[in-house]
Amino acid sequence: MSQITIYHNPECGTSRNTLALIRNSGEEPTVIEYLKTPPDRTTLIRLIKDMGIEVRALLRIKGTPYEVLGLGDLSLADDQLIDAMMTHPILINRPIVVTPLGARLCRPSEAVLDLLSQEQRGSFVKEDGQVVIDDLGRKV
Repeated sequence: MSQITIYHNPECGTSRNTLALIRNSGEEPTVIEYLKTPPDRTTLIRLIKDMGIEVRALLRIKGTPYEVLGLGDLSLADDQLIDAMMTHPILINRPIVVTPLGARLCRPSEAVLDLLSQEQRGSFVKEDGQVVIDDLGRKV
């Protein structure tokens, strides 16, 4: 079983690039399509704690019911924000990657490189054409 887990949305370019970078290191992660299988409340709270971020920092705004739900209201408590993410998993920003080296919201996708113990096995170019790893295996 892999020691790497990615909370993934296959419709998201950043998430696809992050998954591809993990695989480019020779690892095959456990892939959790979090819109189909959302984390339970305990797991979500643990992920937030492990990433060392505020609950609000995990909220996704674009393409979500963030505005309709009034989640920009700074008086909302963390529990209320977590409730919203539990009800509407699309509000959970992605991708989240967990490895033995830590947990992180990998935006941009190359942030995952700090969580991988294996070197990249070859060059890597993002879907948008941006070179991340050159032909010599160096981060650009």
